[in-house]
Amino acid sequence: MLRGEMIDARNLTKVFRDKKRGEIRAVDDVSFTCEPGRIYGLLGANGAGKTTTLRMLATLIAPSGGQASVAGFDVAKQPARVRDRVGFLAASTALYARLTARETIAYFGRLHGLTDDAIGERTARLSEELEMAEFLDRRVDTFSTGMKQKTSIARTLVHDPEVLILDEPTLGLDVMAARGIVRFVRECRARGKTVIYSTHIMSEVEKLCDRVGIIHGGRLLAEGTLDELRERHGERDLEEIFVKVAGGEGAL
Repeated sequence: MLRGEMIDARNLTKVFRDKKRGEIRAVDDVSFTCEPGRIYGLLGANGAGKTTTLRMLATLIAPSGGQASVAGFDVAKQPARVRDRVGFLAASTALYARLTARETIAYFGRLHGLTDDAIGERTARLSEELEMAEFLDRRVDTFSTGMKQKTSIARTLVHDPEVLILDEPTLGLDVMAARGIVRFVRECRARGKTVIYSTHIMSEVEKLCDRVGIIHGGRLLAEGTLDELRERHGERDLEEIFVKVAGGEGAL
């Protein structure tokens, strides 16, 4: 990790092998960094390589090439140290339908080795921050999509990680629920958290992200602050920049 970066990905590559299609380069030579207290937006369409990149950073899958460190620890050589410092919100992770939100948070707190007192304190704080009081003791199978997502975020953050890796955190949410999540992520940055934020929603990138990486076809095609990207590509509108970079209006 150089110059104090909390996340440092260098030439990160992931190759899958399929019997019919042969070698698939889901992520191809991706490099970027993110400093403490910053939000890095990974912007791309479905299948662009966002989730695979995040899963490598969260140590859920091993890179085929390149290297990455999180909070100074190598994702391939020190995965347990990385997991202690990361909260990973996956777009596809399911909740246990028979548990309440409080029980869900406690379950994941125990997986991280927290004491009951610590779990209680963290649950109370997260419930307040995410506005979960009205459904904290209801079973997950009665929840709206927004309630489920707030519960997923709370269980992701129960161990108070330094780094948040959020994969499409507002996917499928209504406007008010999505605004609440965006506000919460902004507050996490204000408290010094480092956030990798994957999305295909342009407005969220504009509201949240300190730097943006445009990923398409597994490659990071452009990177910079919003102002840098606008100046470089001669466009004010982020969607127009994306279309220019990704190479066609069918890209997103």
